[in-house]
Amino acid sequence: MPVGIFYATTTGKTEDIAERLHGLIGNANSPKDLADLSDLNEFKDLDGIICGTPTWNTGADFERSGTAWDGMLQEIGEMNLAGKKVAIFGLGDSSTYTENFCDAMEELHSFFKKSGATLVGYTSKDDYTFDESKSIVNDLFCGLPLDEDSESDLTDDRLSKWALQLKSEMSGLF
Repeated sequence: MPVGIFYATTTGKTEDIAERLHGLIGNANSPKDLADLSDLNEFKDLDGIICGTPTWNTGADFERSGTAWDGMLQEIGEMNLAGKKVAIFGLGDSSTYTENFCDAMEELHSFFKKSGATLVGYTSKDDYTFDESKSIVNDLFCGLPLDEDSESDLTDDRLSKWALQLKSEMSGLF
């Protein structure tokens, strides 16, 4: 079964990253805007799921993305996605929102974990400049954080390395 790439966006930046990632990993379904998805059961037909989310509601405990993801988290958590590999990338601003950098990734991570999915794509926090993030899990980011506002010059390299990491961690799916 294929790998699906799903994103939610308000400015188009998360969509752009989803398209760029699709180009790097190859054998995956074309990225889909979550707002256009009528049924989350599509996740059950996939072996791998890659999710992209921005963080808009900085400092919030819930519904941090400010996108369609917020209204679907509970349903995702109630699904049975055991055996599915899930990777998450998030966009944020490490300069302006340095205390909430890419916080929305953790919400997706938490609900996909509740669904029984296997989370992959964890990233070291070492090459990032920020004060705090809810997306740090066991001393790693629970996905790939990207900053298209203050560190866009680092995105291509970070994205390329992550695509290679996903090809390894999701081996046989690409």
